[in-house]
Amino acid sequence: RSSDLWATLKPDIYATIMDFYASNRPIVNEIEFEPEINSENEDETVVMIRELLDTRIRPTVQEDGGDITFVGFEDGIVRLKLQGACSTCPSSIVTLKNGVENMLQFYVPEVKGVEQVDDESE
Repeated sequence: RSSDLWATLKPDIYATIMDFYASNRPIVNEIEFEPEINSENEDETVVMIRELLDTRIRPTVQEDGGDITFVGFEDGIVRLKLQGACSTCPSSIVTLKNGVENMLQFYVPEVKGVEQVDDESE
């Protein structure tokens, strides 16, 4: 029954919420939002890459206090910018290669690799 399931889950959910509030971390990150350009001229590959980043990858990265933004896609290479905690994390390259690259290559065969950029002008 659903009420039995809720009775089982409720203490863990409540504890997680209380731990979060006790940590004094902000509920919403005060990072300025830069609207991503979603041009109608983007090809299907770029649309798929952006969709995966926004729905599967970014939320996980944001849980760890960072962010990842799409910079570009050219010659099979996805260019990404790591921000926040991810930009200074020593394991960010491993995350980028093993996590992000593998997922993008699995769902988007056109992706040959990922590359971290420090600045969008690179």
